[in-house]
Amino acid sequence: MDRPDRKGSIVTHGFGPVAPPDAQVRVAAERRQAQLTKPGGALGRLEELGNWVAACQGVCPPKQFERARVVVFAGDHGIARHGVSAYPSEVTAQMVANFLGGGAAVNALAAVAGATVRVADISVDADTDPLVAEHKVRRSSGSIDREDALTTEEIQAALAAGKAIADEEIDAGADLLIAGDMGIGNTTPATALIATLTDTEPVAAVGRGTGVDDAGWARKVAAIRDAMRRARPVVKDPVELLRVAAGADFAALTAFLAQAATRRTPVILDGVVVTAAAMVAEDLAAGASAWWLAGHRSTEPAHNLALQRLRLDPLLDLDMRLGEGSGALTALPILRAAVATLAEMSTFADAGVSTADTDTADNVDLTVPADAPPAAPDLRK
Repeated sequence: MDRPDRKGSIVTHGFGPVAPPDAQVRVAAERRQAQLTKPGGALGRLEELGNWVAACQGVCPPKQFERARVVVFAGDHGIARHGVSAYPSEVTAQMVANFLGGGAAVNALAAVAGATVRVADISVDADTDPLVAEHKVRRSSGSIDREDALTTEEIQAALAAGKAIADEEIDAGADLLIAGDMGIGNTTPATALIATLTDTEPVAAVGRGTGVDDAGWARKVAAIRDAMRRARPVVKDPVELLRVAAGADFAALTAFLAQAATRRTPVILDGVVVTAAAMVAEDLAAGASAWWLAGHRSTEPAHNLALQRLRLDPLLDLDMRLGEGSGALTALPILRAAVATLAEMSTFADAGVSTADTDTADNVDLTVPADAPPAAPDLRK
């Protein structure tokens, strides 16, 4: 969708409807699942996940991921100066340095899961290593309870940054992307976006973020209520919504997710911040969510609202709330297992194992009892 800006000129974000993963390959994967040396449906959701990967890759059996890549989008928010977080904004820049030094949770989890990590400073309120600041838009986004997060020029720069980062990673060979986040106070704009898009009262959507006390939680509710009041008039315009009530890191995340889907590259979503951006990305590029998998369900109430809106069923529910891509990385080995079983298991014919039809011929009763549970549904929906 092209939209006029406040002066009447046209601002083009460059996204449109996204084609879904290959339906014919998904059918081929389902047929292969039925031929593998196991009872039908015995691997539960792993089967559906494997079928999804095959459809995304356009080939059956699917290939194991060779270059899984995490991109952590870092940015500060003016709202953090108003008592909505348990930590000061300085922590964002310090954590960016920690990521680069390999000492954060995302680094440890990526090593275990077979992924590599990139950090992108989009709007950190400090000077960071030039290695990560190539796409920097500004220092900190505005305080969304009282001012716009970005200018018209900045929102376009942030969208361009996210799109470029996705292109850079995919062009370099990434076959699976994980979006992560880092920014003190960023659960406040995330919750404001989700509550606005789902028409939810702030008190039902606001969590504890990094661990605020009761007084901090009350301040956060008030800030989100004020931000939502400013966001509602632009709720039907995804670009303007990001500009008014989110921030540069959210805009870059949004474009990153939309572009990954446009380029037919699967993504594992992380927690509330990334999923808030995903909701806007789905509005920006209809159908993009078919290319995403929810890695986990965080403890933030707004995250569950966003997952329900996107019709994504998370793989894990471990009471995690760190961000960084940590929940998505924890889920990655499960997705690898789904690929391995579909691609590497023998078929009944290859292994010389009798099928149900053969056993039945030998008078073995393999009928399904009347009270058996139904076949597993598509749990991504």
